[in-house]
Amino acid sequence: MIPIVEAASEEGDLYAARLKIQPRSIQGRFNTVRWAMVWLTQLLFYGLAWVPWSGRQAVLFDLAERKFYIFGLVLWPQDVVYLALLLIISALGLFLVTAVAGRVWCGYACPQSVYTEIFMWIERRIEGDRSARLKLDASPLGMRKIGLRSAKHGAWAILALWTGFTFVGYFTPIRELAAGVSVGTVGSWEGFWMLFYAAFTYIFAGHMREQVCKYMCPYARFQGVMFDPDTLIVSYDTARGEPRGSRRKAAEGLPVGDCVDCEWCVQVCPTGIDIRNGLQYECIGCALCIDACDQVMDKVGRPRGLIAYSTERSQLEGKPAHESWREVLAHILRPRVILYSSLLLFICSGFAWALFTRVPVKVNVMRDRASLAREVEGGKIENVYRLRIMNTTELPRRFALDVEGIPGAAIEDMREIEVEAAGSRDISVRVRVDAEVLAPGSHPVYFNLQAVDAPDVRVHEKASFLQPR
Repeated sequence: MIPIVEAASEEGDLYAARLKIQPRSIQGRFNTVRWAMVWLTQLLFYGLAWVPWSGRQAVLFDLAERKFYIFGLVLWPQDVVYLALLLIISALGLFLVTAVAGRVWCGYACPQSVYTEIFMWIERRIEGDRSARLKLDASPLGMRKIGLRSAKHGAWAILALWTGFTFVGYFTPIRELAAGVSVGTVGSWEGFWMLFYAAFTYIFAGHMREQVCKYMCPYARFQGVMFDPDTLIVSYDTARGEPRGSRRKAAEGLPVGDCVDCEWCVQVCPTGIDIRNGLQYECIGCALCIDACDQVMDKVGRPRGLIAYSTERSQLEGKPAHESWREVLAHILRPRVILYSSLLLFICSGFAWALFTRVPVKVNVMRDRASLAREVEGGKIENVYRLRIMNTTELPRRFALDVEGIPGAAIEDMREIEVEAAGSRDISVRVRVDAEVLAPGSHPVYFNLQAVDAPDVRVHEKASFLQPR
């Protein structure tokens, strides 16, 4: 009789409890670049909101007035094409950078990585280095632990609130916002978004950290399909490093590679992976493991580059991590990169040309629905229009308006139109035509608006003139 034995189940728990990561602090050339990006991005973010420009904030997204101010550029809802081009440029730029050097955006400039690094810096200054933090985690709750944790979370909260305040300051003039905060008169929407963004920063950078990169960020999931054999990625040289072992084993005559199995590369990783296991979607390409491994190689007297930026092709061909500039250029100058670069250059050129040739005035013509067409004295037909004139410059303008396209067409009681700097004005315009000139129906008519003080500032807008039957 064949005994019946229950087969081992392959089912497992789909939920894995988070293992808290306490990264080791490391110094090196890539960490220096990383911190340079932290300083650059945060100086821009926190500083630009306070830069004045022509009596206003240099960068302000005024949703209430439906105008975006970017230094001397004023964008209106009709300029949505510029936003579309900017998004396309950003996407192509990300594709290009990823094709060349993998997830360097994630490791060096992504807001999640940047703020996580800042929050961890605060944590190290208050709780100590990695070993001190691990001891604090394992210690029982006491006055010292409560004091350190309270100081850390208090510092995090202050930074998060300042971040939320700065974020809202790009949509509400930040000096007005600061005055409102100081006396407790902040509007409900400003207060909500300030607290929401602060909580968002506090939770994501202080608590979730690598969880965002692993499970929430979609880029981590699809970036693999954007790699090819010539993409630079953080790689471990298996042929050189294996078998792993301490220098003691080498002294005993046992075969060992250059990897001393110190696990520094794991301890410095902000997502907690072991780069020696190969390319993983959790790797954000920060290269801190390279800095750590280089320091260890220096200590044991072995050449650097056991962990380095390399390509799949170089690894398969057994080439060293430190290639010549000619070999690096050979990796970069390939069809995909050339295609992305060409598209990016073309769209950036088009974007710059569109901004440079942008007419600094816009006109919207709308028919007056209350009076499409009517007969007035003198046997004339009158159509009434509503014109919205938008001055996109930061100088007040005076405009002259005329009409063409229909013989004898004229604007009744038309005077010069004054529009304030970066402002708009709605006017009512009555166009009259002799009844005998046109057949019944709809006929094209054109409004010409020209700046009195700048003849080259001129816009031509089409409308329709209705002749009743």
